[in-house]
Amino acid sequence: MSNPLRLGILGCGRIVQRRMLPALQGLEAVTVAAIASERDGIAKEIAGQFGIPKTYQNYEDLLKDPEIDAVYIPCSGDLHERWTVAASAHGKHVLCEKPLASSLEEAENMVDACETDGVILMEAFMWRHHPRAQRVKELIEEGTIGNLRLMNISFSFDIDRNDWRLDPHRGGGAMGDLGCYGVNCSRFMTDLEPTEINASARWGETGVDMTMRIGLTFPDDILANIDCSFELPFRCRAEFVGDGGRILLNHAFQPHEDSTIHLWKSTNNEEPEEILTCEDVNQYAAQVQHFCKSIEAGKLLPPAENGLQNMRIMYEVLESARM
Repeated sequence: MSNPLRLGILGCGRIVQRRMLPALQGLEAVTVAAIASERDGIAKEIAGQFGIPKTYQNYEDLLKDPEIDAVYIPCSGDLHERWTVAASAHGKHVLCEKPLASSLEEAENMVDACETDGVILMEAFMWRHHPRAQRVKELIEEGTIGNLRLMNISFSFDIDRNDWRLDPHRGGGAMGDLGCYGVNCSRFMTDLEPTEINASARWGETGVDMTMRIGLTFPDDILANIDCSFELPFRCRAEFVGDGGRILLNHAFQPHEDSTIHLWKSTNNEEPEEILTCEDVNQYAAQVQHFCKSIEAGKLLPPAENGLQNMRIMYEVLESARM
């Protein structure tokens, strides 16, 4: 873009302070022009730390600012529809945290509004924009591990029992927060949509899923086993198994911890593994740079998605688990 994208941020939560704002420091493609928080004094505090020129005490005032081109929406899932539709009505492009919404109907409304208003809506699956994800996809497509047969994807950690993500009224649950990565990853690596879905869950006291197992069957009988949990030790791994080898990713969605690829190009267990090292970039910065490119192009560019198809699969997963 000829001029930096002027970005407004609707909220000051953990991901904003720990991930997004540090990633955007010094990024030429974008400038954080304003930040809003409905918590008294928080926006000014964060703005002072990161050199953000404008602050607002409510989201609507930020959206009315004519000097804002786009917004990042990091708030809880139950608020995504409200503020995406409002941003769209003000002509602002939207980068929205995952999962896209707390229901399929809300997600459809968000996509319809942005299409009607002619703005870009991009779901914030940052890991897709890291070179490691791109390289793994290439290895699979090149047949390095033969024909892909199985994907095993795990994401879990033990959550504080007072965390808002255990509130069903705010879109809580392990599936929405963690399982969405596995669904997204399996779809990304195959460029396919599942033809069969089954799931089961252990439900917590608040009514949200604490631990869930998801089975997806893709065309050509490619199988995916996905598990997620808010009550188990930290695990973040993805394994892609073919009839000629396998690929293993530790810290699958957090490559800043380990950007290597573990590769076996044989079914012989005595064959040594190869460790491939990928360029380690800040995936949050890469995500925003891609958002800028999509805005400049006037359409959402791959590997980004608006999130609607992922929400459709997640809806079916939850329905299966509830049955």
